[in-house]
Amino acid sequence: MGFWIVMKSILHLAYFPNIAHFTALVQGKSSVFEVCDNYTKQTYRNRTCIYGANGKLQLNIPVNHTQKERQLYKDVKIANDYKWQIQHFKSLESAYKTSPFFEYYEDELKPLFEVKIEYLMDFNFKCLETIIECLQLSLNYTKTKQYNTSANTVQDFRPLVQCKKEIPQQFETYTQVFDAKYGFIPNLSIIDLLCNEGPNTLTYLERQSVNLVKF
Repeated sequence: MGFWIVMKSILHLAYFPNIAHFTALVQGKSSVFEVCDNYTKQTYRNRTCIYGANGKLQLNIPVNHTQKERQLYKDVKIANDYKWQIQHFKSLESAYKTSPFFEYYEDELKPLFEVKIEYLMDFNFKCLETIIECLQLSLNYTKTKQYNTSANTVQDFRPLVQCKKEIPQQFETYTQVFDAKYGFIPNLSIIDLLCNEGPNTLTYLERQSVNLVKF
């Protein structure tokens, strides 16, 4: 896989974005986050996947559903009555406590699961900014001001947010905590790469290519 540059890209914001999302972000000269779209189910907006002791594990943020037929993503509220943050962080600890770099980033990640944030999009931006800080990445991004179904002037990575109809990706293997049991699992949350590769995360992302074609 070779290094490639995306001049400008548009993406949906996800919960601890996966490696495909972060590859597009790192290699893009300028990224735009779609913030004017309607919220839809079965996407990575409120879920992320990590490598647990029993294989691929999906973590879901519970959200409050309204009676409206359509709801803007930026208006979706987290169902904070549930103790989901405790469960999510315990899952991260269980999955990555023996990884090379979990303890190195733990102090940055843990506060995300101790503060109550009302809106899903706000929480996802906070998670994104935390990962950017962990990577010491200078990332230039903006937000959309209106929703456009087509993105003719930019590379459209918005399909990457799909979970149920996820686009398969082929990435270089790296050592994962439980790969001796279940083999390499590609395109997990950026947390998986960060905890296993640490400072090498950026170098890894710069070598990857993102597939946008379903096959």
